[in-house]
Amino acid sequence: MRLHFENSVWRVSLQEKLSMKIQLFGLLAVLLLLSACGGAGSTDQTTQDEAGTSENASVADTLRYEQEANLKNLRQLTFGGDNAEAYFSFDNSKLVFQAANEAWDAPCDQIFYMPLSGYTGERPPMLSTGKGRTTCSYFMPGDTTILYASTHLGGDECPESPPVVNGKYVWPIYESYDIFVADLEGNIKQQLTDHPGYDAEATLSPDGSKIVFTSTRSGDLELWTINTDGSELTQVTDELGYDGGAFFSPDGTKLIFRASRPKTEEEQATYKALLAQGVVQPTEMEIFVCNVDGSDMQQITDLGGANWAPYFHPSGEKLLFSTNHHVEGGRQFNIFSINLDGTGLKQVTFDKTFDAFPMFSYDGKYLVFSSNRNNGGTRDTNVFLAEWQD
Repeated sequence: MRLHFENSVWRVSLQEKLSMKIQLFGLLAVLLLLSACGGAGSTDQTTQDEAGTSENASVADTLRYEQEANLKNLRQLTFGGDNAEAYFSFDNSKLVFQAANEAWDAPCDQIFYMPLSGYTGERPPMLSTGKGRTTCSYFMPGDTTILYASTHLGGDECPESPPVVNGKYVWPIYESYDIFVADLEGNIKQQLTDHPGYDAEATLSPDGSKIVFTSTRSGDLELWTINTDGSELTQVTDELGYDGGAFFSPDGTKLIFRASRPKTEEEQATYKALLAQGVVQPTEMEIFVCNVDGSDMQQITDLGGANWAPYFHPSGEKLLFSTNHHVEGGRQFNIFSINLDGTGLKQVTFDKTFDAFPMFSYDGKYLVFSSNRNNGGTRDTNVFLAEWQD
Protein backbone atom coordinates (compact mmCIF):
# COMPACT_ATOMS: atom_id res chain seq x y z
CA MET A 1 0.00 0.00 0.00
CA ARG A 2 1.93 2.70 -0.88
CA LEU A 3 -0.91 2.91 -0.85
CA HIS A 4 1.23 1.20 -1.08
CA PHE A 5 -1.58 3.81 -0.14
CA GLU A 6 -0.19 1.11 -1.31
CA ASN A 7 -2.18 -0.44 -1.23
CA SER A 8 -2.38 2.73 -3.08
CA VAL A 9 -6.17 5.37 -0.20
CA TRP A 10 -4.93 4.56 -1.82
CA ARG A 11 -0.96 1.54 -2.27
CA VAL A 12 -3.74 -0.04 -2.45
CA SER A 13 -2.97 0.87 -3.33
CA LEU A 14 -1.98 3.21 -2.48
CA GLN A 15 -2.71 1.36 -2.97
CA GLU A 16 -10.13 -0.40 -4.48
CA LYS A 17 -3.55 1.83 -3.67
CA LEU A 18 -3.54 4.10 -3.10
CA SER A 19 -7.58 -0.16 -5.88
CA MET A 20 -6.60 1.20 -2.63
CA LYS A 21 -5.70 4.03 -4.71
CA ILE A 22 -11.63 8.12 0.05
CA GLN A 23 -15.01 8.93 -0.26
CA LEU A 24 -14.58 10.08 3.20
CA PHE A 25 -11.29 11.60 2.44
CA GLY A 26 -12.36 11.54 -0.91
CA LEU A 27 -10.50 9.24 -2.91
CA LEU A 28 -7.74 7.36 -1.51
CA ALA A 29 -7.47 3.88 -1.91
CA VAL A 30 -3.61 3.79 -1.37
CA LEU A 31 -2.71 0.34 -0.68
CA LEU A 32 -5.50 -0.58 -2.76
CA LEU A 33 -5.34 1.78 -5.53
CA LEU A 34 -7.58 4.53 -5.28
CA SER A 35 -11.11 4.64 -5.99
CA ALA A 36 -10.88 8.31 -6.55
CA CYS A 37 -14.16 9.86 -7.57
CA GLY A 38 -14.49 11.27 -11.02
CA GLY A 39 -13.88 14.72 -12.30
CA ALA A 40 -12.64 15.38 -15.76
CA GLY A 41 -10.26 18.14 -14.86
CA SER A 42 -10.03 21.47 -16.61
CA THR A 43 -12.24 22.21 -19.57
CA ASP A 44 -9.26 22.71 -21.88
CA GLN A 45 -8.06 19.13 -21.48
CA THR A 46 -8.33 16.71 -24.37
CA THR A 47 -10.61 13.71 -24.33
CA GLN A 48 -9.23 10.20 -24.66
CA ASP A 49 -10.21 10.11 -28.33
CA GLU A 50 -8.46 13.40 -28.97
CA ALA A 51 -5.39 12.34 -27.02
CA GLY A 52 -4.97 9.07 -28.84
CA THR A 53 -4.82 5.44 -27.77
CA SER A 54 -2.30 3.45 -25.80
CA GLU A 55 -0.46 2.84 -29.05
CA ASN A 56 0.18 6.56 -29.38
CA ALA A 57 0.37 8.08 -25.91
CA SER A 58 -1.04 11.58 -25.89
CA VAL A 59 1.54 14.34 -26.14
CA ALA A 60 -0.04 17.67 -25.42
CA ASP A 61 0.25 20.30 -22.77
CA THR A 62 -3.51 20.55 -22.95
CA LEU A 63 -3.29 17.82 -20.27
CA ARG A 64 -1.43 20.28 -18.04
CA TYR A 65 -3.12 22.92 -15.92
CA GLU A 66 -1.85 26.45 -16.47
CA GLN A 67 -0.51 26.66 -12.89
CA GLU A 68 1.63 23.51 -13.31
CA ALA A 69 4.82 25.39 -14.19
CA ASN A 70 7.10 22.50 -13.19
CA LEU A 71 5.59 20.19 -15.80
CA LYS A 72 6.30 20.29 -19.53
CA ASN A 73 5.13 18.09 -22.40
CA LEU A 74 2.73 16.14 -20.20
CA ARG A 75 1.75 12.80 -21.72
CA GLN A 76 -0.91 10.27 -20.75
CA LEU A 77 0.40 6.70 -20.85
CA THR A 78 -2.61 4.61 -19.77
CA PHE A 79 -6.27 4.92 -20.69
CA GLY A 80 -8.84 3.35 -18.39
CA GLY A 81 -8.92 1.39 -15.14
CA ASP A 82 -6.99 2.12 -11.95
CA ASN A 83 -3.30 2.63 -12.73
CA ALA A 84 -0.87 3.77 -10.06
CA GLU A 85 2.56 3.60 -8.47
CA ALA A 86 4.55 3.77 -11.69
CA TYR A 87 8.31 3.62 -11.10
CA PHE A 88 11.27 4.00 -13.45
CA SER A 89 13.83 1.40 -14.43
CA PHE A 90 17.43 2.24 -13.55
CA ASP A 91 18.14 3.15 -17.19
CA ASN A 92 15.04 5.40 -17.26
CA SER A 93 13.61 3.64 -20.32
CA LYS A 94 10.75 1.67 -18.74
CA LEU A 95 8.03 1.94 -16.10
CA VAL A 96 6.61 -0.75 -13.87
CA PHE A 97 3.19 -0.10 -12.32
CA GLN A 98 0.13 -1.69 -10.78
CA ALA A 99 -3.29 -1.70 -12.39
CA ALA A 100 -6.79 -3.00 -11.86
CA ASN A 101 -8.52 -3.31 -15.20
CA GLU A 102 -11.03 -6.00 -16.19
CA ALA A 103 -10.03 -5.55 -19.84
CA TRP A 104 -6.50 -6.59 -18.88
CA ASP A 105 -7.66 -9.67 -16.91
CA ALA A 106 -6.85 -7.82 -13.71
CA PRO A 107 -9.99 -7.50 -11.54
CA CYS A 108 -7.71 -6.29 -8.74
CA ASP A 109 -4.18 -4.88 -8.78
CA GLN A 110 -1.62 -6.74 -10.89
CA ILE A 111 1.85 -5.65 -12.02
CA PHE A 112 2.54 -4.46 -15.59
CA TYR A 113 5.38 -2.71 -17.38
CA MET A 114 5.81 -0.52 -20.46
CA PRO A 115 8.36 1.69 -22.23
CA LEU A 116 8.19 5.44 -21.66
CA SER A 117 6.56 5.80 -25.06
CA GLY A 118 3.57 3.82 -23.77
CA TYR A 119 2.50 0.26 -24.47
CA THR A 120 1.40 -1.21 -27.78
CA GLY A 121 -1.43 -3.63 -28.40
CA GLU A 122 -4.44 -4.19 -26.17
CA ARG A 123 -2.52 -4.18 -22.90
CA PRO A 124 1.02 -3.96 -21.54
CA PRO A 125 2.78 -7.16 -20.44
CA MET A 126 1.67 -8.50 -17.03
CA LEU A 127 4.59 -9.43 -14.79
CA SER A 128 2.70 -10.74 -11.75
CA THR A 129 0.96 -14.10 -11.61
CA GLY A 130 -2.56 -12.79 -12.25
CA LYS A 131 -3.59 -14.40 -8.95
CA GLY A 132 -4.43 -12.69 -5.67
CA ARG A 133 -3.66 -8.99 -5.30
CA THR A 134 -0.32 -7.23 -5.76
CA THR A 135 1.20 -3.90 -4.81
CA CYS A 136 4.34 -1.82 -4.95
CA SER A 137 6.58 -3.00 -7.76
CA TYR A 138 10.13 -1.76 -8.33
CA PHE A 139 12.92 -2.50 -10.79
CA MET A 140 15.97 -4.37 -9.53
CA PRO A 141 19.53 -3.53 -10.68
CA GLY A 142 20.07 -4.45 -14.32
CA ASP A 143 16.39 -3.82 -15.14
CA THR A 144 15.79 -7.48 -15.97
CA THR A 145 13.88 -8.26 -12.77
CA ILE A 146 11.42 -6.50 -10.49
CA LEU A 147 10.31 -6.91 -6.90
CA TYR A 148 6.67 -6.66 -5.82
CA ALA A 149 4.33 -7.83 -3.07
CA SER A 150 1.59 -10.35 -3.72
CA THR A 151 -1.09 -12.33 -1.87
CA HIS A 152 -1.18 -15.16 -4.44
CA LEU A 153 0.21 -17.78 -2.04
CA GLY A 154 -2.84 -17.13 0.12
CA GLY A 155 -5.30 -17.84 -2.71
CA ASP A 156 -5.96 -17.32 -6.40
CA GLU A 157 -8.89 -14.91 -5.96
CA CYS A 158 -8.73 -11.22 -5.14
CA PRO A 159 -8.89 -10.91 -1.35
CA GLU A 160 -12.02 -9.22 -0.10
CA SER A 161 -11.94 -5.49 0.49
CA PRO A 162 -12.95 -4.58 4.03
CA PRO A 163 -16.20 -2.70 4.65
CA VAL A 164 -16.34 0.83 5.98
CA VAL A 165 -15.77 0.71 9.75
CA ASN A 166 -17.88 3.06 11.89
CA GLY A 167 -18.57 5.14 8.81
CA LYS A 168 -14.88 5.62 8.05
CA TYR A 169 -12.80 4.38 5.13
CA VAL A 170 -10.17 1.74 5.96
CA TRP A 171 -7.21 0.12 4.21
CA PRO A 172 -6.77 -3.65 4.42
CA ILE A 173 -3.53 -5.09 5.78
CA TYR A 174 -3.53 -8.51 4.13
CA GLU A 175 -1.48 -11.02 6.10
CA SER A 176 -0.92 -13.02 2.91
CA TYR A 177 1.30 -10.32 1.36
CA ASP A 178 4.89 -11.41 0.76
CA ILE A 179 7.63 -9.89 -1.40
CA PHE A 180 8.86 -11.62 -4.56
CA VAL A 181 11.35 -11.08 -7.38
CA ALA A 182 10.22 -11.83 -10.93
CA ASP A 183 11.77 -11.51 -14.37
CA LEU A 184 10.24 -9.55 -17.25
CA GLU A 185 8.53 -12.70 -18.49
CA GLY A 186 6.60 -12.93 -15.23
CA ASN A 187 8.54 -15.87 -13.81
CA ILE A 188 9.06 -15.68 -10.05
CA LYS A 189 12.78 -16.04 -9.38
CA GLN A 190 12.88 -15.55 -5.61
CA GLN A 191 10.65 -15.14 -2.56
CA LEU A 192 12.26 -12.53 -0.30
CA THR A 193 9.91 -12.77 2.69
CA ASP A 194 8.00 -15.67 4.19
CA HIS A 195 7.27 -14.44 7.72
CA PRO A 196 3.65 -14.72 8.88
CA GLY A 197 1.87 -11.39 8.48
CA TYR A 198 2.03 -8.37 6.21
CA ASP A 199 5.24 -7.79 4.20
CA ALA A 200 4.79 -5.24 1.40
CA GLU A 201 5.53 -1.71 0.13
CA ALA A 202 9.10 -2.57 -0.87
CA THR A 203 11.40 -0.13 -2.67
CA LEU A 204 15.09 -0.20 -3.51
CA SER A 205 18.13 1.93 -2.65
CA PRO A 206 19.72 3.86 -5.55
CA ASP A 207 22.73 1.54 -5.61
CA GLY A 208 20.42 -1.49 -5.66
CA SER A 209 21.91 -3.09 -2.55
CA LYS A 210 19.15 -2.60 0.05
CA ILE A 211 15.36 -2.89 0.25
CA VAL A 212 13.04 -1.02 2.61
CA PHE A 213 9.56 -2.40 3.29
CA THR A 214 6.68 -2.34 5.77
CA SER A 215 5.99 -5.37 7.97
CA THR A 216 3.85 -6.43 10.92
CA ARG A 217 6.43 -8.96 12.10
CA SER A 218 7.04 -6.92 15.28
CA GLY A 219 3.31 -6.64 16.00
CA ASP A 220 2.93 -3.18 14.48
CA LEU A 221 3.31 -1.69 10.98
CA GLU A 222 6.98 -0.72 11.02
CA LEU A 223 9.72 -0.08 8.47
CA TRP A 224 12.39 -2.72 7.96
CA THR A 225 15.42 -2.97 5.67
CA ILE A 226 17.07 -6.03 4.19
CA ASN A 227 19.91 -6.53 1.73
CA THR A 228 18.87 -7.76 -1.69
CA ASP A 229 20.63 -11.06 -0.97
CA GLY A 230 18.32 -11.58 2.02
CA SER A 231 20.89 -10.74 4.71
CA GLU A 232 20.90 -8.13 7.49
CA LEU A 233 17.20 -7.85 8.24
CA THR A 234 16.92 -4.69 10.39
CA GLN A 235 13.99 -2.92 12.07
CA VAL A 236 14.04 0.83 11.35
CA THR A 237 11.02 2.30 13.18
CA ASP A 238 9.42 1.31 16.47
CA GLU A 239 6.77 3.90 17.35
CA LEU A 240 3.07 2.95 17.45
CA GLY A 241 1.36 3.75 14.17
CA TYR A 242 1.40 2.85 10.49
CA ASP A 243 4.81 3.53 8.91
CA GLY A 244 4.85 2.89 5.17
CA GLY A 245 5.44 4.04 1.62
CA ALA A 246 9.18 4.53 2.23
CA PHE A 247 11.78 5.62 -0.34
CA PHE A 248 15.53 6.13 -0.17
CA SER A 249 17.20 9.50 -0.71
CA PRO A 250 19.27 9.91 -3.91
CA ASP A 251 22.49 9.28 -1.95
CA GLY A 252 20.97 6.25 -0.17
CA THR A 253 21.55 7.58 3.36
CA LYS A 254 18.00 8.60 4.34
CA LEU A 255 14.44 7.29 4.20
CA ILE A 256 11.32 9.33 3.54
CA PHE A 257 7.94 7.85 4.53
CA ARG A 258 4.39 8.60 5.65
CA ALA A 259 3.15 7.66 9.08
CA SER A 260 0.12 7.77 11.32
CA ARG A 261 0.95 8.60 14.94
CA PRO A 262 -2.02 8.03 17.26
CA LYS A 263 -1.40 10.19 20.33
CA THR A 264 -4.31 9.98 22.74
CA GLU A 265 -5.30 6.83 24.60
CA GLU A 266 -8.50 6.70 22.56
CA GLU A 267 -6.64 7.05 19.27
CA GLN A 268 -4.16 4.39 20.26
CA ALA A 269 -6.89 1.99 21.37
CA THR A 270 -8.76 2.52 18.09
CA TYR A 271 -5.60 1.96 16.03
CA LYS A 272 -4.78 -1.27 17.89
CA ALA A 273 -8.35 -2.57 17.60
CA LEU A 274 -8.48 -1.92 13.86
CA LEU A 275 -5.05 -3.45 13.26
CA ALA A 276 -6.20 -6.58 15.11
CA GLN A 277 -8.98 -6.75 12.47
CA GLY A 278 -6.44 -6.38 9.68
CA VAL A 279 -7.29 -2.78 8.73
CA VAL A 280 -6.11 0.79 9.33
CA GLN A 281 -7.71 4.22 8.83
CA PRO A 282 -5.50 6.31 6.51
CA THR A 283 -7.12 9.67 7.19
CA GLU A 284 -4.43 11.33 9.34
CA MET A 285 -0.84 10.92 8.12
CA GLU A 286 2.27 13.09 8.03
CA ILE A 287 5.65 12.84 6.28
CA PHE A 288 8.81 11.84 8.18
CA VAL A 289 12.50 11.49 7.33
CA CYS A 290 15.25 9.54 9.11
CA ASN A 291 18.61 7.95 8.50
CA VAL A 292 18.49 4.46 7.03
CA ASP A 293 19.15 2.99 10.49
CA GLY A 294 16.20 4.94 11.97
CA SER A 295 18.29 7.56 13.75
CA ASP A 296 17.70 11.33 13.53
CA MET A 297 13.94 10.94 13.03
CA GLN A 298 12.32 14.21 11.92
CA GLN A 299 8.70 15.08 11.12
CA ILE A 300 8.59 17.19 7.95
CA THR A 301 4.89 18.02 7.58
CA ASP A 302 2.38 19.10 10.21
CA LEU A 303 -0.48 19.95 7.88
CA GLY A 304 -3.33 17.75 9.10
CA GLY A 305 -5.32 15.45 6.84
CA ALA A 306 -3.70 12.76 4.71
CA ASN A 307 -0.13 13.51 3.61
CA TRP A 308 1.44 10.54 1.84
CA ALA A 309 3.23 9.16 -1.26
CA PRO A 310 6.48 11.12 -0.64
CA TYR A 311 9.42 10.98 -3.05
CA PHE A 312 12.77 12.78 -2.93
CA HIS A 313 13.58 15.53 -5.40
CA PRO A 314 16.83 14.69 -7.28
CA SER A 315 18.68 17.30 -5.17
CA GLY A 316 17.92 15.33 -2.01
CA GLU A 317 17.05 18.64 -0.32
CA LYS A 318 13.27 18.57 -0.81
CA LEU A 319 10.49 16.16 -1.72
CA LEU A 320 7.20 15.80 -3.50
CA PHE A 321 4.15 14.27 -1.80
CA SER A 322 0.38 14.01 -2.17
CA THR A 323 -1.95 15.79 0.26
CA ASN A 324 -5.54 16.89 0.83
CA HIS A 325 -4.73 19.43 3.56
CA HIS A 326 -5.50 22.41 1.31
CA VAL A 327 -9.11 21.53 0.48
CA GLU A 328 -12.01 21.70 2.92
CA GLY A 329 -13.49 18.23 3.36
CA GLY A 330 -10.35 16.51 2.07
CA ARG A 331 -11.91 15.44 -1.21
CA GLN A 332 -9.07 16.59 -3.46
CA PHE A 333 -5.49 15.32 -3.55
CA ASN A 334 -2.67 17.20 -5.22
CA ILE A 335 1.10 16.96 -5.33
CA PHE A 336 3.07 19.53 -3.31
CA SER A 337 6.79 20.10 -2.79
CA ILE A 338 8.43 20.92 0.54
CA ASN A 339 11.98 21.29 1.87
CA LEU A 340 13.30 18.67 4.29
CA ASP A 341 13.17 21.24 7.11
CA GLY A 342 9.43 21.78 6.51
CA THR A 343 9.78 25.15 4.78
CA GLY A 344 8.98 26.12 1.22
CA LEU A 345 5.60 24.38 0.82
CA LYS A 346 4.44 24.77 -2.79
CA GLN A 347 1.61 23.26 -4.81
CA VAL A 348 2.83 21.44 -7.94
CA THR A 349 -0.29 19.86 -9.51
CA PHE A 350 -3.84 21.20 -9.69
CA ASP A 351 -6.29 18.50 -10.78
CA LYS A 352 -9.73 18.91 -9.20
CA THR A 353 -9.83 15.34 -7.90
CA PHE A 354 -6.63 13.34 -7.58
CA ASP A 355 -2.87 13.59 -8.26
CA ALA A 356 -0.46 11.27 -6.41
CA PHE A 357 2.43 8.79 -6.55
CA PRO A 358 5.15 11.09 -7.93
CA MET A 359 8.52 9.59 -8.90
CA PHE A 360 11.47 11.21 -10.62
CA SER A 361 13.55 9.41 -13.22
CA TYR A 362 17.04 8.59 -11.97
CA ASP A 363 18.50 11.32 -14.19
CA GLY A 364 16.01 13.86 -12.78
CA LYS A 365 14.62 14.81 -16.19
CA TYR A 366 11.15 13.28 -15.89
CA LEU A 367 8.33 13.00 -13.37
CA VAL A 368 5.75 10.21 -13.50
CA PHE A 369 2.56 10.35 -11.43
CA SER A 370 -1.03 9.09 -11.34
CA SER A 371 -4.04 11.35 -11.84
CA ASN A 372 -7.79 11.43 -12.40
CA ARG A 373 -7.39 14.19 -15.00
CA ASN A 374 -8.72 13.61 -18.48
CA ASN A 375 -10.85 10.61 -17.45
CA GLY A 376 -14.13 11.79 -18.97
CA GLY A 377 -15.86 12.02 -15.59
CA THR A 378 -15.20 8.38 -14.70
CA ARG A 379 -13.27 7.07 -11.69
CA ASP A 380 -10.32 6.02 -13.86
CA THR A 381 -6.85 6.78 -12.53
CA ASN A 382 -4.14 6.90 -15.19
CA VAL A 383 -0.36 7.24 -15.43
CA PHE A 384 1.11 10.50 -16.73
CA LEU A 385 4.67 11.43 -17.67
CA ALA A 386 6.12 14.96 -17.84
CA GLU A 387 9.44 16.65 -18.35
CA TRP A 388 10.42 18.26 -15.03
CA GLN A 389 11.36 21.94 -14.80
CA ASP A 390 12.73 23.34 -11.52
